[in-house]
Amino acid sequence: MRIVFYAGKGGVGKTSISAATGIKAAEMGYKTVVMSLDVAHSLSDIFDLQRGLLDQNKGKPIHVHKNLWIQELDIHEEIDRNWRDIHKYLSMLLRTTGLDEILAEELAILPGMEEVSLLLYINRYVKGNEFDVIILDCAPTGESIRFISIPTALEWYIKKLFKMEKTLAKYVGPVARRVYDVPIPGDEYFDAIEYLFDRLNGVDQILIDPKITTVRLIANPEKVVLKETQRAFMYFSLYRIHIDAIIMNRVLPESLNDQYFQQWRESQQYYLEKAKEYFSPIPVFPVKLFREEVLGYESLRKLSKQIYGDKNPLGHLFEGEPYRWIKENGEYRLSIRLPFASKDGVELNKISDELIIRVGAFKRQVLLPRHVAAAKSVKARLEGQDLCVYFKGGEDHEQKRK
Repeated sequence: MRIVFYAGKGGVGKTSISAATGIKAAEMGYKTVVMSLDVAHSLSDIFDLQRGLLDQNKGKPIHVHKNLWIQELDIHEEIDRNWRDIHKYLSMLLRTTGLDEILAEELAILPGMEEVSLLLYINRYVKGNEFDVIILDCAPTGESIRFISIPTALEWYIKKLFKMEKTLAKYVGPVARRVYDVPIPGDEYFDAIEYLFDRLNGVDQILIDPKITTVRLIANPEKVVLKETQRAFMYFSLYRIHIDAIIMNRVLPESLNDQYFQQWRESQQYYLEKAKEYFSPIPVFPVKLFREEVLGYESLRKLSKQIYGDKNPLGHLFEGEPYRWIKENGEYRLSIRLPFASKDGVELNKISDELIIRVGAFKRQVLLPRHVAAAKSVKARLEGQDLCVYFKGGEDHEQKRK
């Protein structure tokens, strides 16, 4: 089983590259499904499919070619399949505030419902061996981070709050119903949550297993996009999800000699070099801008050839962790593997939420998590083959003093 995420800022070409990778995997003989994580689905548009076909399937996988399926979730169908009792209670709760019934039903579709539904499919497909390859066309960065954080958040809720809430509803509910007109959840609500969590069991381990799951970040050679790609890189690393490539999409070809594009090409080249500097040793794959819109199977097939050439798109394009974060005794440590670094001349500069590290010819720019960026003291030393950067005096320390 192989799962590959394609993530990045909105509009960088994630859907095209996800679809192209799915085609390449399918043509290699693997039973492949390309799934859309984005609420504004565009997979079917990229494959130039008729809308009626999607409406008939109601969020289930659609066979588009030999060994290849695509899937765009229908949130209303997923509510009926997975959230019925939970959604029913939330709608009833919202109606007590005076909201119109239709509006209450709409607002009861909470953020995260679609992501959890997708996680259920991933878990089912992996455990049931329904597909050899799952390609995930992620939503823009912020929503992708929410997606990968959901298993951890749900596990915390089930372990810390769920049993207490269920017990309170059981014993306090009958009294509360006599005093308040706010509906108290019944057994069917809690049973639905428990059943949902049971079906998610193990998906967190699937996501962090580098033998199964890797992330490929899609970017364009532009300053703003590159900054967001750094942020995504940081968050996926914090969640210990393996990143094995950066794909730099829509690079102007060298054959484009028109003076009008000269400055743009120079700017793109600058940010390509920056990307290699930021993400080293993760490989960066430039993908040239197509002459025409990438649309339909044959066009996507050409794109897959340009991205991967003779490479196996399901291979691990990078092994190991470029860096890892550790928190001990309220202090943060950033550990970076530098097997050939000298102990002389470690230079650190922290500018706002970015850390610039220089060791001889090695240079790395790391975007810092918010709590770490607030640190007052930053020190580094080589420990064996690792460069360890220590952060002290952040927000946690300030709260302890109070």
